[in-house]
Amino acid sequence: MDGDTLHPIGELARRTGLTVKTIRFYSDRGIVPPAGRTPAGYRLYGSDAVARLDLVRTLRELGLDLPTIRKVVDRELPLPDVAAAHAAALAVRIRALRLRHAVLTAVARRGSTPEEMEHMHELAGLSEDERRRLVGDFLDAVFGGTDAGPASAGEIACPTTRLTAAPAAGPLAGVMRSMTPELPDDPADEQLDAWLELAELSRDPDFRAAVRRLMEDDAADRAVAGAGAVPRRDPVAVVRDTAGPAMTAGIDPDSPRADPVVASVTAHYADLLGRPDDTALRHRLLARLTAAGDPRRERYLRLLAVINGWQAPESLTPVLDWFDRALRARTPA
Repeated sequence: MDGDTLHPIGELARRTGLTVKTIRFYSDRGIVPPAGRTPAGYRLYGSDAVARLDLVRTLRELGLDLPTIRKVVDRELPLPDVAAAHAAALAVRIRALRLRHAVLTAVARRGSTPEEMEHMHELAGLSEDERRRLVGDFLDAVFGGTDAGPASAGEIACPTTRLTAAPAAGPLAGVMRSMTPELPDDPADEQLDAWLELAELSRDPDFRAAVRRLMEDDAADRAVAGAGAVPRRDPVAVVRDTAGPAMTAGIDPDSPRADPVVASVTAHYADLLGRPDDTALRHRLLARLTAAGDPRRERYLRLLAVINGWQAPESLTPVLDWFDRALRARTPA
């Protein structure tokens, strides 16, 4: 090269921080060819070799293969196009690594067996369509054929807010949407971990049966009340709104001050069913509230909130426990 200072391979190694063996390896593959040779046959490199080697080292650290690197440094491939393609490939690898990390973290935390770990790995690798089918199967098992209305839907999906759906979509469309996890394309670690636990929970036959019983109990109550009955708040919402303030005020559920709270809730339930406030009705109400207070239901909703990026739902466990104690104290066995 006219006017270009040539450098022996040893000097090139000192200037780039690479070993002579590495530079010779790249040179033999035509990535950094020598610009000339000494009379004794030793390789000499031009000043541009330093920049090429710096680029090669960077591309290798980013995971590019040697044939692609040669095309980039020879300008046969545009660097932005190569970078975009490899960034997309890395995104896939990163997602896979994060899924593995979530599985291994869950296994370590839960002390899982090899069989449980294999099951979690399977859940972590499900596609979006497979995840939807899994959740859809859960919702079908819970709601299918129960004739569940908005009140019962709200009881399982969002106990703090009465759910309604567009009339054309049917009463269950809204609750099914509200109970469907939507794992983002780039989920955070806590979202992946929540998905693993929610998927396991939704496949638990005992949990499915418990939620279905809640739906069937509601359907039975509405059948007693009559098909033409005006929709009213479900018992869980009534307990929340009536017993919640009493609990917050520090009223002991066994004290006489809790009498009007219990009477108000049971009167509402009796009016809902069109029957007297007797022992049988109170036992029926206790069964309804026990089913609604299943901690697994609340856990499902909390996991769902993490996955979907929603605000964590209000916990009704304290007020349900308070009212359960108050009601049992005033109900014959």
